[in-house]
Amino acid sequence: MAFTEFDTAELPAEYRFDWWREVVARGVAPTRITSDHAADFAGSAGSLDLGRLQVTTMSFPGLRSERTAGLISRSDPETYELTLILAGAMVVGQGRNETRLRAGDFAMWTSSRPYSGHAESGPVTGDSRAIILHLPRALVPLPEAKIDQLLAVGIPARSGTGRVLAQFLGSVVEEAAVLDATERERLGGTSLDLTTGFLAHHLDAQEYLPPEARHAMLLARVDTFLRDNLSDTRLTPRAVAAQHHISVRLLHHLFRGRDESVAATIRRLRLERCRADLADPRLRAMPVQDIGARWGLVDAATFSRLFRTTFEVTPGEYRRASRMKAALLDDDGGGRTQQCCGQCETRRRSEG
Repeated sequence: MAFTEFDTAELPAEYRFDWWREVVARGVAPTRITSDHAADFAGSAGSLDLGRLQVTTMSFPGLRSERTAGLISRSDPETYELTLILAGAMVVGQGRNETRLRAGDFAMWTSSRPYSGHAESGPVTGDSRAIILHLPRALVPLPEAKIDQLLAVGIPARSGTGRVLAQFLGSVVEEAAVLDATERERLGGTSLDLTTGFLAHHLDAQEYLPPEARHAMLLARVDTFLRDNLSDTRLTPRAVAAQHHISVRLLHHLFRGRDESVAATIRRLRLERCRADLADPRLRAMPVQDIGARWGLVDAATFSRLFRTTFEVTPGEYRRASRMKAALLDDDGGGRTQQCCGQCETRRRSEG
């Protein structure tokens, strides 16, 4: 199944809350949900299959949820639910753990044990938004007793491996509508590798990871490092390898399955940033060579040559074309108005 997304706004008000609860029960696990906003419930839910994994997106106002022993005995998908909070505030509890979450936190619980949650909403916190990755427990190569330490515990997603995983899941959701079956299957495998690497890092249990999971997390960390340091003129494969305490040979090995080398990736990312800046009207006063230098391409001649080779126009030509396009879009309505006014004035003169 490809990506599907629904919004309660498409339904009559009296059906919205019951429908949203039913979607959650099918997409996650049977859960008892109540809300003070049931009469005017506004929420959405999306679902994306990634092979053996599944991703769910949700938005919802304040509510209370509970997965009881009775509901578990009725139906249990036997999954770990790794949730990234994008907005709002929540309190989750499982076993002896309970934690308050805010935007930028991960939390995980299992469908196989009783669970409770409370999402808050209001003028300050707003509604809640989240991405949930459903992980079949049988696929996670870490000991269950160790994973139990992370159930209903807040894990920051603002730095380190948490940030790497959060950015990856966000990009998957952004591209969900255009992914074909092969891409979804591949991204499911990458999601599993990154998630197990993320969990192992927080449990100090890297020895349980298969090599592909270690390499996937390492490669994702390298990707994040590259994007964060494009302006550094010292960003080279040797510097990247040193930063991650690996050999240059291993770094090149990690990139062997891709269409471009480490150096080519750095060059492409820099040129993409330059292209975006050249089209940015807020930077129109910045000289072209300064934009190149801003992203680590300090030699003006080299920058111009690389840009032309990649995009088939010089940086200056691209900037001028971008300005002309923006001007045409801005003047489109006004141009038609002026033409109409001119015609009207001609007609008035002839009639006079």
